[in-house]
Amino acid sequence: MMSSAALPSRESGAAAPGPGHRPRRRLVGLVTVVLGVVAVVAWAVGACGGHHPRSGGVSDNGYPTSVATVTEGPLVAQLSASGTLEYTTAGGSGYSVVNQAPGTFSKLPSPGEAFSRGQVVYRVSDDPVILLYGSTPVYRSLHEGDTGPDVRELNANLVALGYATSSDYFSYETAYALERLQYKLGEQQTGSLTEGQAVVLPGQIRISTVSATLGTNAAPGSPIMQASSTSREVVVELDAAEQTEVTVGERVQITLPDGQATPGTVSGIGTVASSSGSSGSGATLPVYITLKHPKAAGTLDQAPVTVEITTAAVKHAVIVPIDALLALSGGGYAVEIVGAQRVHHLAAVTLGTFDDADGTVQVTGRVQAGERIVVPNA
Repeated sequence: MMSSAALPSRESGAAAPGPGHRPRRRLVGLVTVVLGVVAVVAWAVGACGGHHPRSGGVSDNGYPTSVATVTEGPLVAQLSASGTLEYTTAGGSGYSVVNQAPGTFSKLPSPGEAFSRGQVVYRVSDDPVILLYGSTPVYRSLHEGDTGPDVRELNANLVALGYATSSDYFSYETAYALERLQYKLGEQQTGSLTEGQAVVLPGQIRISTVSATLGTNAAPGSPIMQASSTSREVVVELDAAEQTEVTVGERVQITLPDGQATPGTVSGIGTVASSSGSSGSGATLPVYITLKHPKAAGTLDQAPVTVEITTAAVKHAVIVPIDALLALSGGGYAVEIVGAQRVHHLAAVTLGTFDDADGTVQVTGRVQAGERIVVPNA
């Protein structure tokens, strides 16, 4: 008969798993419920001195049990979460399009339209406002002989559009390249760039919202629309307590609304937490996930998805079902092994990596692959 010190506790409020456990709210709830049931089963078996369980795997106290086999192999820890597939930008903040041209709005884009370098985004008094790539806005009119970061940025755009070669200042070549671009746009070839003729943003844009109205006054310095990049990402509001479990570069499996699964990668993690719920509790951080095959998502936007984020991987692990764990009265965990002639005994184990998706956990201790252990019936 087992000593009383080895008996599993019948209290449901067992101590949390030891080192190596990566806690999750869903997992903790599962282990708490299961341990309360399984601990009673194992206590009854131990109190009977290892007698054979009744036929059908039902112990004397009426709790149904069955037997599982300890396995060995690779184990992947995954964190499950819900997210939204949407057009977004690096860091999650959108692009604000600020108008600098005086006049009247004569043409505006529609939400969902996309624009690339050199294209006309909107018109003021029928004059085009084009998109240029960069980080320095056009804050002055540019003419031949000018220098500075805005001039270098203009030249870089003209080179990328195929109208010029590299230049660090507003040269004759810059003026000629601008004339060629203006000719293509059907505009007067001035060879200079006024402050209101371009908006500068980091890259391709997709219009999200338009606040300006056709026919109204175009006030210089006023934001008139919001835009995002033309790329879609999955945005997950992750519980801030789980932040340390996820790092940039980790693999993700994304399940789309039609049930199709497609791979992705964690591309960014927000640094500013927000609170959810009216009580202000439940702080979350945004996690950004890039699709490996964007075409797999078709034309979806603002679509709900589920993700499985791989947070750890073990090549060779001894693996048992989570619901086989027993909370010992003196602390720690054990599994109930079915030995020779179906005599049961407890083996203390240390918990390692959890696989929430499969309901399994890595253990170390006096348990080996191939041994049979007691689990509660489903």
